[in-house]
Amino acid sequence: MKNYILTISMLIISNIFMTFAWYGHLKNHKQSFWFIVVLFSWGIAFFEYLIQVPANRIGNEVMTVSQLKIIQEAISLMVFLPFSIYFMNQKLSLDYLWASLCILGSIFFIFREKIMA
Repeated sequence: MKNYILTISMLIISNIFMTFAWYGHLKNHKQSFWFIVVLFSWGIAFFEYLIQVPANRIGNEVMTVSQLKIIQEAISLMVFLPFSIYFMNQKLSLDYLWASLCILGSIFFIFREKIMA
């Protein structure tokens, strides 16, 4: 259980870095030269990888690669939702609910054997 919690915690932190590396520049650096933004984003992504790579190694001890990927996608949506609402000032819509339900369904199916055991 410890490895699950550690993996998920690390993936949440790495995903915060990833979200800012991928999308943060869209708010504050629209006029910046794209190559400068790429270098800045790579700098942020470096910290993401420092956390994400060990998280996947730890997680792979208790989960399959497919389970890790689905968890990563769920975390990505969980992190992106508040980011898009509070940082990017996007409106919340029902599409977020439907997407979240689809991700929850994928979590159920990929972990079904462990859930039903």
